[in-house]
Amino acid sequence: MNTAVLRTEFRLFRREPGAVFWIFLFPTLLLAILGSIPSFRHADTALGGLRPVDAYVPIAVLIALIMSGAQALPQVLTGYRERGILRRMAVTPVRPSALLSAQMTVQGAVALASALLVLTVGRLAFGVTLPRQPAGYLLALLLAAAAALALGSVVSALSRTTKIAGAIGTAVFFPMMFCAGVWIPVRSMPHALAQVVELTPFGAAARALDQAAAGNWPGWGHLGVLAAWTVLLTAGAGRWFRWE
Repeated sequence: MNTAVLRTEFRLFRREPGAVFWIFLFPTLLLAILGSIPSFRHADTALGGLRPVDAYVPIAVLIALIMSGAQALPQVLTGYRERGILRRMAVTPVRPSALLSAQMTVQGAVALASALLVLTVGRLAFGVTLPRQPAGYLLALLLAAAAALALGSVVSALSRTTKIAGAIGTAVFFPMMFCAGVWIPVRSMPHALAQVVELTPFGAAARALDQAAAGNWPGWGHLGVLAAWTVLLTAGAGRWFRWE
């Protein structure tokens, strides 16, 4: 990957206040708002004795990945193709694939930095325990990031214009937010619903992060679901993506 292209893409990202806010800052802001509610700082038997603020840390972590994959990445890549940037790059020493790799690296890195900010604020402001199985937590987080970026690549591949990318991204965004547990934590869902949700990438990621946070190694089934979705979505993006 061309380092000059990577630096350029990162500078361009910093110039987009909307992307910086929604991917990097919003998940932590949401956690801070929820943590300021007194009832969210008391143990809840429905959550296995956890406080709601504890349960929402993995969810806030996943929100950044969903924002990046379903909203930010497709808009950028589709915009580049719509304006002919990818086509013009094809005749230069810098291949379009370098731009694609740089953009995915930037989006993934910012989303992971957002996860670190969520964990830090959760710990310092609300006493949320850091993941007791850090290696498993990191593995689940990296697989979730890979699945999110692969999802964004598929949305980009299916979209001819930025308007279409926005429409498809929004259609994907809300179901993925539900599966991540934004409205109902996956651990609190009825058993049948939870089983279905855990077959989705962000439902599986939510459970894997929960398990690692509690000190257990993430279930291989959940990690397998994440890996399978990443492979399938990447294959789909490779098949359908067009440079022009």
